[in-house]
Amino acid sequence: MIQLTNISKSYIKQELFSDLNLKLNSKYRVGLVGRNGSGKSTLFKLILAEEQPDTGEIAIPKGYRIGALKQHLHFSEKTLTQEVAQALHEDMKWDIYRVEKILFGLGFSKEDLEKSPLSFSGGYQIRINLAKLLITEPNMLLLDEPTNYLDIVSLRWLRTFLRSFDGEVILITHDREFMDSVCTHTMGIVRKNLAFIEGDTHKFYEQLKANDEQHEKSKVAQDRKIKELEEFIAKNKARAATATLAQSKIKQLDKIKRLDDLSFDNTLDFDFNYKQTPAKILLEVQKLSFGYEDDKILFKDIGFHLKKGECLAIIGKNGKGKSTLLNVLAGELKPLSGKVDLHVSTVLGHFGQTNINHLNLQNSVFEEIYESNVKLALPKAKAICGAMMFSGDLMDKKISLLSGGERSRVMLGKILAQDVNLLFLDEPTNHLDMDSIESLKAAIQNFEGSSIIVTHSEDLLRSIAHRLIVFSHAGAEIFDGTYDEFLEKIGWEDEEETKKVKKIITNEHFVNKKYRASLMKARNKLLAPLKMAIDKLEKEIINTEEKLKKNQDELIRLSASGQNGEISILYKEVALQEKTLEDGFDALQKVQDEHDAIVQEYAQKIGEE
Repeated sequence: MIQLTNISKSYIKQELFSDLNLKLNSKYRVGLVGRNGSGKSTLFKLILAEEQPDTGEIAIPKGYRIGALKQHLHFSEKTLTQEVAQALHEDMKWDIYRVEKILFGLGFSKEDLEKSPLSFSGGYQIRINLAKLLITEPNMLLLDEPTNYLDIVSLRWLRTFLRSFDGEVILITHDREFMDSVCTHTMGIVRKNLAFIEGDTHKFYEQLKANDEQHEKSKVAQDRKIKELEEFIAKNKARAATATLAQSKIKQLDKIKRLDDLSFDNTLDFDFNYKQTPAKILLEVQKLSFGYEDDKILFKDIGFHLKKGECLAIIGKNGKGKSTLLNVLAGELKPLSGKVDLHVSTVLGHFGQTNINHLNLQNSVFEEIYESNVKLALPKAKAICGAMMFSGDLMDKKISLLSGGERSRVMLGKILAQDVNLLFLDEPTNHLDMDSIESLKAAIQNFEGSSIIVTHSEDLLRSIAHRLIVFSHAGAEIFDGTYDEFLEKIGWEDEEETKKVKKIITNEHFVNKKYRASLMKARNKLLAPLKMAIDKLEKEIINTEEKLKKNQDELIRLSASGQNGEISILYKEVALQEKTLEDGFDALQKVQDEHDAIVQEYAQKIGEE
């Protein structure tokens, strides 16, 4: 358990925390919420001693291990298994089963185990670091956006793992459903301090809203009281008859601890402008196929139509072709075969991971958004900039100076500025906080047009998707139903395969362990009488050597005194002892050879397992 007491932290232009306090009890799994830039990652750095607080104290028990997911990548081993096994404790270096179990859960295949860790994509390399963290079995896990690089199957595995984790967890993620399904408590950085409750994010925000409402009511009452006191003092301070009473009111006024006005963080405000269309079908796709020069076909003969008001979600593991399909539908990639027909009245708004690169780096934020629809009134364009959190001087900032997350917001702003009836959105929740995601979700639900969305968010899928395109080992197929219906009727094949692999590995591990124990039992049964014989022979040999040494010394003494009769008798006894000793060594060698042969035989058998 850890405890933070009166922690304050500021940077040059921003105060993040003021007298922040936290005590984390055993087995707490805590979701940490707050707006982007509120200080969530900084709090992690303080706990990890990567940064120091300006004031306050952080108490961590001796021997308490804290593990954090690292975003930087450094690999030194030849195979994936060896790389992850590096993180095992010395007394667990043999437990490759545990390594494989975690790797399979994070989406790696049996064939991946012997590949170089450097051969994997960036997202999978982050998973390798996650595997190395999970395998160290720390007392506490600090996870900062672990869901960013995981597909749905891996997210579902990680959720199960964290639920059963025997320690404390603090989790930062924009995936609200994932957080609520894992965490026992929720805390948030609110107005430079921590609010903490037992329960999920919904309960947290409800409590926060209730607290704010109570604060506002108390402030209204206090302001009324202060105004009454100030008016009384102003009227009676100069009058001799009431001056004493006025002084009493002044003292009363000075004792009032004034409540501050509540400050509220900005939230992205989404509201897509719908362009009227008479079309009932906005998009029709026929026998669409795409692949690359190496004959790798990502999808083949896909066909569907998209009705007005319908949302189609594209789901599947990373690297299967989800974003590629969206880019083919948008006309940014040419298909190998098939057709994509848009109704003549269809106007597309496309947010993708690649078309963000189409932004004009020399434009300001305002220019980029305004140029997407020059018919837009200037106040409206400025309002969209503000809705994307580029108000004031920020709307004059050059695109070239923006971060990846900021450029994503500009791209979303360009779509908001247009009149559209078809949305293509590729992972739109990346770089958004929970409140902004809720706003985006509501905007998609309220949009009168149609949408196709690539997402790993199960919460978003459940909220907006009417049908699915599912990428699996067999390719891409249409599923006419919701995400929950998909899970019920079909489910994730990789998830089922992982369960089977785990079961096979678990059974094999159990059988091998049991067989190894039976071999050791059989070996020990054979060795037991041999060890007894060896011990007995060694004792007899030592005893004979002691007697022989004593008689040899006596022979030397008798020879010097000339007692020939006694010498003859003693000589025969010495000869007999020498013969006994020689026979004893021969017997010992024979038993020892038999013992060593059994040890070697069973060592090979046990080693093979």
